[in-house]
Amino acid sequence: MWGKLLGTCFGFMFGRFIGAALGFYLGHMFDKSLKQDFDKVGGFQGFSKGEELHERQALFFSSCFAVMGHIAKSNGRVSEVHIQAATAFMDEMQLFGEDRKEAQRAFTAGKESDFSLKESVRDVREAFGRRFDLLQLFLEIQIQMAYSDGHLAEHEQVLLQQVSKHLGISQTHYLFIIKRYQAEFQFRQQRQSEHSRRQQQSSQHRHQQSHSRANSSEHTQAVSRTSALAVLGLESTANEKEIKKAYRKLMSQHHPDKLVSQGLPPHMMELAKKKSQEIQAAYEYLKKGG
Repeated sequence: MWGKLLGTCFGFMFGRFIGAALGFYLGHMFDKSLKQDFDKVGGFQGFSKGEELHERQALFFSSCFAVMGHIAKSNGRVSEVHIQAATAFMDEMQLFGEDRKEAQRAFTAGKESDFSLKESVRDVREAFGRRFDLLQLFLEIQIQMAYSDGHLAEHEQVLLQQVSKHLGISQTHYLFIIKRYQAEFQFRQQRQSEHSRRQQQSSQHRHQQSHSRANSSEHTQAVSRTSALAVLGLESTANEKEIKKAYRKLMSQHHPDKLVSQGLPPHMMELAKKKSQEIQAAYEYLKKGG
């Protein structure tokens, strides 16, 4: 409005009626451009929304490490494996300086006897209640921490079920996620083992390979296929259409850019990328006829 008004006035002063018409048009274009830029940040609310997003990201970040600390201490003391896992998380997220100290403080707070798991997780649920993909990733991160030593202890399973419940995730879906992660862990180990085996074979002549080793390779391939299907949440009877559908759904849920836009802290994008890479690897293995 002000662009049109001022443009008309200045146009009339310098060019009478023709100048006024030209000034009105230029003022209109200015108002239109200004409105578009203003709307992009949500008008006056854009400033508060940006602050709100930052607060939600900080909540996700601190709560995530606090719950990780609580799970790590669930058997009475934090094992060296869990400390290494937490450190690996921080390294993977490239946390340095004050950000790393903040993660360490949150992890330590979760180990305290007065830490409220219920309150911490419910705060996350209230902040991200309509963003199920983020809530699911939060749970998956906790599962990864608990599974860092290769198995889930009974007390860890109890805590994970509580986290799932407070996040509003059903028991059925919780079991589905647990099964998927266990398959993902197994598939990753099998890929590493297969890579090592191929490196060893490359240094030997083919005619030295025994028949029993060939049978072992066939068995490993069958197990890997079963694991790859389980990573996508599928049974061994799944067909090509079901595999593609499951893959697309999981990739959508774990897409890093999508999760960051919903409130995932930028530092944690690497975790989402890693999840996507595991899903991609399983799908590519199945596509190649694994």
